[in-house]
Amino acid sequence: MITATYTIPGMRVRDHVVEVPLDWSDPEATIRVFARELVAPTRDGDDLPCLLYLQGGPGGKGPRPVGTSGWLGQALEKYRVILLDQRGTGRSSRIDGRVMSALDPQEGADYLARFRADSIVADAEHLRKTVFGGRRWSTLGQSYGGFLTLTYLSQAPEGLSACYVAGGLPSVDPDASEVYRRTYPRVAAKNAEFYRRYPHHAETVARLADRLAHGDVLLPDGDTLTVRRLQSLGIDFGMKPGYERMHWLLDESTDLPETFLHQVLARSSYADNPLFAALQESIYGSGPGATAWAAQRERANHPAFAEDARPLLFTGEMIYPWMFAEIRALRPFRAAVDLLAERAEWPALYDLDRLAANDVPVAAAVYFDDMYVDSGLQLDTASRVGNTQAWVTNEYEHDGIGEERVFARLTGLVRDIGGGITSE
Repeated sequence: MITATYTIPGMRVRDHVVEVPLDWSDPEATIRVFARELVAPTRDGDDLPCLLYLQGGPGGKGPRPVGTSGWLGQALEKYRVILLDQRGTGRSSRIDGRVMSALDPQEGADYLARFRADSIVADAEHLRKTVFGGRRWSTLGQSYGGFLTLTYLSQAPEGLSACYVAGGLPSVDPDASEVYRRTYPRVAAKNAEFYRRYPHHAETVARLADRLAHGDVLLPDGDTLTVRRLQSLGIDFGMKPGYERMHWLLDESTDLPETFLHQVLARSSYADNPLFAALQESIYGSGPGATAWAAQRERANHPAFAEDARPLLFTGEMIYPWMFAEIRALRPFRAAVDLLAERAEWPALYDLDRLAANDVPVAAAVYFDDMYVDSGLQLDTASRVGNTQAWVTNEYEHDGIGEERVFARLTGLVRDIGGGITSE
């Protein structure tokens, strides 16, 4: 159903809403899924192929465009671009603390388990078939969008023409413990680079951590600003210009002014995307085996990340159990997420035989120094998924899709081998 049609400069926009099953194996209960269709105004009447953008995350809603710069402007030259709010985000039956507070722990865990890649792909296929004519479409997966891409290629490759992935080829042998064994050293290297650029901040951060250790510094929402919450701001080190954003934040940290505390709250509250934290480790659940708070367990093997170590090291894309006690927006998720961490059996996310035989062209940008998605694991996956080309580069950080050259390079790789599959 189209709920609105309007124009943003450079884009004609249609908003679509569909009802889908909460559980695709049991259609009784439904949720709402939202997608935004963009097309160049001069091409609105043309028969254009579709490009589905798969947002990073987990728990990331589709972009809210304000202009046609970067990859979006390039895509609009050829495609209708579909921006999906993945289930549980944005306008797609968003999950937040109010939703979780109405569920008991087991109900909450079971509910959250319906918002993983397999369900998102089923939603996308429903949209393709019922709203966008059933023709094959291409996908552009940023970060977690690449995880969704491999699930899509495993579940419904017949819906895909070509797949572009930026910094997000997952291991096809999902193992949260292995992910964190590889990423902690990468985060340590990012810290070393930050302190190399801004050596005076070793003392800035040490003084700040010593002050926070007293436990009486409150953020504007009443949460206590702990040392470990301060450390979690290092998640930004994997983006550009993350070092500079951290520098300017610390530059105004003396005496803990309100402006500093407000910025820390904004960067660490998860109020806009609580599913990012709630599902961070569950995206690796596939087949037998619990994720069991893998990031927390692996941290014990890296004493350099201790709260009393100096220089104090910031952490990366790690979610810890303490966050669900100390961060206001995450507290309603606490009991359910504990149960998810204990879950011993998950539906398989990837079909290895189907991926090995894949004939849908896949072009992937692998950022060699990626702090979040290990490049070694990405290259192993590229070698095991048929018809996949990997472009390895150290020119970009994890958000390289924002640079115009990245999308152009990916589409060029597919074009040079004959383009995507066009049969319906």
